[in-house]
Amino acid sequence: MAYADKEIRRLVGKAIHAQEMIRDGDHVLVAVSGGKDSMTLLWLLRERLGRVPIEYRITAVHVDPGFGADSAQQMGAFFEAHGFAHRLIRTDIGPRAHSPQNRENPCFLCSRLRRKILFETAAELGCTRVALGHHKDDLIETFFINIFYGASVSTMLPVQELFGGKLTLIRPLYLTDERLVARFAGNAGFPEIGLGCPTAGSSKRREIKEMLRRFYRSNRKIKGNIFHALRNVRPEYLP
Repeated sequence: MAYADKEIRRLVGKAIHAQEMIRDGDHVLVAVSGGKDSMTLLWLLRERLGRVPIEYRITAVHVDPGFGADSAQQMGAFFEAHGFAHRLIRTDIGPRAHSPQNRENPCFLCSRLRRKILFETAAELGCTRVALGHHKDDLIETFFINIFYGASVSTMLPVQELFGGKLTLIRPLYLTDERLVARFAGNAGFPEIGLGCPTAGSSKRREIKEMLRRFYRSNRKIKGNIFHALRNVRPEYLP
């Protein structure tokens, strides 16, 4: 077994166990965008069922944003080839978010609309958990995005209860570096699913990612220090 494969399984297991992300009998909606992160998460959550003493169900859900790439067809072929229970949802949220009236922040609106659809689908399917493929790098990047553009000191949570506890968001990859996810996806031979987004690669997150990459190259300890700082907040030294 490749080191990346073994390490990512360890980190996902550690995250789920430490945060009590999945309980016996849960029905987990796994949001699968078509990227390496969500496909890796889907694969690992099903694989894990053969090793843990609890039972849970997973349903993969893909929301096609409607850019014309027909990602729903591509994802449907992947789900069926590997025997995943799934739901495909075709929408027009991408073009709506990129309309002339919303040029300033199309990614925010697109994400918000997609999340609304996921919540509605979870309620329809009776899912108690929604699993998202955000990894360690996503948490760090979101922290800086919120500081620079949202004027808040915050990031994503590993576990987040919504609607009075009726639904819980979980992020089992939150301890895992993006490079490990990429290596696992490459080893597994996952296909590249394109959404056709016209602003892909030019977002604020991409700018933050490039900034952080320069810091990481200068000192290999910086990423770990930032991640640990997220759990070592000292409010007495904040105004």
